[in-house]
Amino acid sequence: MTSTKTFDEALSLLKKFVKFSEVKNQKHIDLSLCTADERILGQRALVIVNLEVEKGALTQDQLKIKLGL
Repeated sequence: MTSTKTFDEALSLLKKFVKFSEVKNQKHIDLSLCTADERILGQRALVIVNLEVEKGALTQDQLKIKLGL
């Protein structure tokens, strides 16, 4: 298990956990799709991308687009 360090690495990892929800045409990040090893990395990745939003590097809407949500 390697640690997620950059925004791009975090984004790439989180894209693997995007799935369609019960709501028509809506997607969300589902960490239950992670293996046990990936779960911690997924949580760290969420922190990394959300910190970039807080810093103003991108908006929440821009992040959603990048994640395919």
